[in-house]
Amino acid sequence: MSYKGRFFPKHPTKYIGDTTSIVYRSNWERTFMNYCDTNPAVVRWSSEELYIPYYFTGDRKWHRYYPDFMVEYQTAAGPRDIWVIEVKPHKQLRPPVIPTTAKPKRRHLREMMEYSRNQAKWAAADAYCTAKGWKFKVLTEKTLYPTTI
Repeated sequence: MSYKGRFFPKHPTKYIGDTTSIVYRSNWERTFMNYCDTNPAVVRWSSEELYIPYYFTGDRKWHRYYPDFMVEYQTAAGPRDIWVIEVKPHKQLRPPVIPTTAKPKRRHLREMMEYSRNQAKWAAADAYCTAKGWKFKVLTEKTLYPTTI
């Protein structure tokens, strides 16, 4: 089972960007790439081509967030919708559980930092998309594989 690799679209004209450098970092991302490439409702899509600035209070610095996907859909009603999509494990949508009885371990602190960073990224992405009239969504394995979980 591969977790990283290059994606070669069957419909390269739908892709926004360089089709020779499309990289997935998980099977979930690859699944979503296949969906974008083969779904007739998807007019155009890109992977990590867009960046959104965000401020992270954990280090008090500005950063660049590259969401996994930007997808333009042709809706049945006629207008086109643009979605910015992030693919993450479901467990990263909830705050980590840190035991109250013991001193937090490095793993717990790392999970809290990652959770906080993701929340900052997603808040910035939501605000960015709202300002442009787009939509933002985080997809998980429960969304990508609803019948298997």
